[in-house]
Amino acid sequence: MAVSVFGELLITAGLVLGLFVVYSLWWTNVIADRAADKQADKVRDIWAHQDDDSGRPAEFDAKNGIGFLHVPAMTKGEILVEKGTTSKILNDGVAGYYTDPVKATLPTSDKKGNFSLAAHRDGHGAKFHNIHKLEKGDPIVFETKDKWYVYKVYAVLPETSKYNVKVLGQIPKESGRKKAGHYITLTTCTPVYTSRYRYVVWGELVRTEKVDSERTLPKELQ
Repeated sequence: MAVSVFGELLITAGLVLGLFVVYSLWWTNVIADRAADKQADKVRDIWAHQDDDSGRPAEFDAKNGIGFLHVPAMTKGEILVEKGTTSKILNDGVAGYYTDPVKATLPTSDKKGNFSLAAHRDGHGAKFHNIHKLEKGDPIVFETKDKWYVYKVYAVLPETSKYNVKVLGQIPKESGRKKAGHYITLTTCTPVYTSRYRYVVWGELVRTEKVDSERTLPKELQ
């Protein structure tokens, strides 16, 4: 009798664990993707109805996104970018730019610096799940209302401490750069399904393009 009860408890525990895994790795993705799509539609609607003479900046931020990240080697879809990297923000299936402990420099400011971003690698949209597929020379494109910012990957750090904030520096010296420039940094957890370390990809701005009335994609995305 004791063995039978113990066996049933093990089966029940296994089922609960299995359901938790399904929830963490599948259902949270479904919920996050829905939330991200809703926010993305809102951003594009704002852009479509925003008066260019309103005096508001192109990176107009109403807590619903400042633009979209396009990384063909990593994902076929676009990734909404919002302000902040807290779990509350990233759990909605978006990428967030750092405000703490290092403040990211938005490309729309035209100032030299580092546009540093984070997103989940597993669950909650897992927007950076395939970050390991990025290689030197791959394009990373940031889309705003008025411009395309085209970056190219120049360095990858497969593993570093989660406390290593130097990778987010305005001059990311760990990437090999020693002078101020227009950089972008993508960060996420590693290994897959853990949050023990951080995976880092650095890119550098190679050009910008004005968005035309048809929102024609840059050649890197065609």
